[in-house]
Amino acid sequence: MSEQVTVTIRQQEKYRFEVDFGEGMSTMIADEPPPLGGGEGPAPSQVLAAAAANCLTASLLFALTKFKQDPGTLTASATCTVDRNAEKRLRIQNIDVAITLGRKGSELEHLDRILGQFEAFCTVSQSLQDGIPIAVTVLDQDRQVLKGPAA
Repeated sequence: MSEQVTVTIRQQEKYRFEVDFGEGMSTMIADEPPPLGGGEGPAPSQVLAAAAANCLTASLLFALTKFKQDPGTLTASATCTVDRNAEKRLRIQNIDVAITLGRKGSELEHLDRILGQFEAFCTVSQSLQDGIPIAVTVLDQDRQVLKGPAA
């Protein structure tokens, strides 16, 4: 079963664009930072980082609830590294996503199994992974690393 997602972008001025996600959904303003744009909204690289972080967090929530686990309130941050490639063009080099659970990891059952499989459910990061390395870290409410570097 395939699905098509359509987003419409309309230039408002210079590098400021209105992003229309479709009927019944709020629009968003995207803009390049100065000096190109006015920085009145997220840049495309920020939107991409947000999409990866959102999808990974939703995938973790899906995997946790599949095992009837309540992680508390999840929060995530994504850091997108942008640098020049060999042709001196700006490219996204990698995305690091840190997801923090709202509970201690020790309070959750089946956590090893959940952490071992949740990334596979993420449509966005799994689609990007071939071209952009994505490192994922999961922490609990006490900032204990449950998955990722130093786990």
